[in-house]
Amino acid sequence: MSLRTDLALISDWIIPDSRVLDLGCGDGTLLVHLRDTRHVTGYGLDIDQEKLIRCIEAGIHVIQGDLDEGLCDFSDHTFDYVVLTQTLQAIHRPDHLLLEMMRVGREAIVTFANRAFICFSEVACRYLMLCQTYGIGRIISIYAPLQILSNYATN
Repeated sequence: MSLRTDLALISDWIIPDSRVLDLGCGDGTLLVHLRDTRHVTGYGLDIDQEKLIRCIEAGIHVIQGDLDEGLCDFSDHTFDYVVLTQTLQAIHRPDHLLLEMMRVGREAIVTFANRAFICFSEVACRYLMLCQTYGIGRIISIYAPLQILSNYATN
């Protein structure tokens, strides 16, 4: 199975045997890969019932929820990593979600589509500034060349 570029990069960042929460997990592709290659304990959260069923069929622990309502069902520092891929632009209050991600996780990883196909569009720069303000560990723009991506990924 071939992973999207952003998911492959995220997989490389995740430490084996860690706890991962994937927000907007879709069909669970990232969590399945992390379970099989990194032996993580993973949980997904998505709003789409059909995607939830696909996660369950793949053996992924998944919860149905709306990210705009926050992560109040999770205790502080429950996860090593909280991942949000290609979903930030659909959130009504991304600042609130980013704070919640940092509350429930030790590190947050955020990716978003750079639809302008330049390194970072004006909107993407705002997201980057938000992430840096709230201490997000890594942020990448998936359509930028990989060489540029590594310049924006922080340790």
